[in-house]
Amino acid sequence: MARPREKCGVFGIFGHPEAARLTYFGLYALQHRGQESCGIVAGDGCRVSSHRGLGLVPEVFHKDILERLTGHLAIGHVRYSTTGSTLLINAQPFIVQHGGQTIAIAHNGTLTNARAIRRRLEEAGSIFQSSMDTEVIVHLMARHHNQGLVEALAAALGEVKGSYSLVLATADKVIAARDPRGFRPLCLGALNGSWVAASETCALDLVQADYFREVEPGEIVLMDAKGLHSHKPFPPQPPRYCIFEFIYFARPDSRIFGKSVYKVRKRLGACLAREHPVEGDLVMPFPDSGTYAALGFADVMDMPFEMGVIRNHYVGRTFIQPSQSMRDFSVRIKLNPVREILKDKRVVVVEDSIIRGTTTRSRVKSLREAGAKEVILLVSCPPHRFPCYYGIDFSSKGELIAAHQNVNQIRDYLGLDYLGYLSVEAMVEATELDPQSFCLACFTGDYAEPLEEDFSKTCFEEDICAPGKEDPPSGCSG
Repeated sequence: MARPREKCGVFGIFGHPEAARLTYFGLYALQHRGQESCGIVAGDGCRVSSHRGLGLVPEVFHKDILERLTGHLAIGHVRYSTTGSTLLINAQPFIVQHGGQTIAIAHNGTLTNARAIRRRLEEAGSIFQSSMDTEVIVHLMARHHNQGLVEALAAALGEVKGSYSLVLATADKVIAARDPRGFRPLCLGALNGSWVAASETCALDLVQADYFREVEPGEIVLMDAKGLHSHKPFPPQPPRYCIFEFIYFARPDSRIFGKSVYKVRKRLGACLAREHPVEGDLVMPFPDSGTYAALGFADVMDMPFEMGVIRNHYVGRTFIQPSQSMRDFSVRIKLNPVREILKDKRVVVVEDSIIRGTTTRSRVKSLREAGAKEVILLVSCPPHRFPCYYGIDFSSKGELIAAHQNVNQIRDYLGLDYLGYLSVEAMVEATELDPQSFCLACFTGDYAEPLEEDFSKTCFEEDICAPGKEDPPSGCSG
């Protein structure tokens, strides 16, 4: 894939008679965070029911399934899409039975020491059912189950490193938890006496829940019949919010880390205009990734904003693959240039990021073929030069064009007349948050959490995908 993918979205609700149905809508709102698989687990105080499947939320769930997921609590998960095979066993929420209790967990993030913990647990006799790092958490919890649910979770999370925003459910409780650095967003909402947890506020909006607050970094929030209970078992650490959530992942109508995503993206475009005040006949995005930064750039530069390419909204996740002679077909079927707007024009394109460069190159070529006289590309973040180990799927330098080429080389490869990236300083400034509160590792190489040796793989391929196995896991984590 030429676009970055993020590892998942989570949703949980306690105290509502239609918990599963509201979780379905919550996952619908979070579909942008994962399109590979999804699942819902519901509880009625005595028993737990579940359904998981491969595909989009409306493909996996229908009315009859939701009616079978009874109870006043539920958690749900959408998982990101990768290349390669997919396995239903890696769909979440992940469910285990232990000590007479059913525990379901859904996780957004990546545990950077999961491989070492998994090997230690296997040597001690643990048997793993999946390739997900999420499963490590429940195995660690099982070793502390006599201490109580919150205490067992705190003990387990005290051993893991990396990023996690998670929801957990038993038959009568829901828990939301966030890692001490707060890498991934997680918020709380209130709905007619029930409590809601979600990766983004757009999910609260859809189910008509009122925003309450964020789950704080390092906090464990218990929702049960007695209400909402906050636990903070870990010493405070400097936050390291993923700034790429603002740039790309989060929906523009969400509010994360205390800020409006829409407004931050417009400010990113305004900062681009300050650092790269290039002139053109029009400003345009490649929908929908750079739209809001392009609006901000056009406002400052007083240039016409146009939709120079039109997105086909009816393209599914899969379609009949083109032959080698039609290798650009997969790009053209999604975005089609408007020749009447582009012909003989100096076109300024605002994009949110360039990861591998292959899709961008095809898109630039299509603008040239539509008659654009000049193509200028401005990127609303700095070059991605380092892998992300905290929940984004570019986990090796080999996948990053900027790790091996300078800006002029990238410009020439993409077929551009001019290429400009936003500086790190301006990017952080656009958030209007403390510059020290962000993880910038994919731009700077400064990693906040220790990494396992050879963490270029983000799941357990060397353990699970022995030679001859037909269906290797398609990714790790939630």
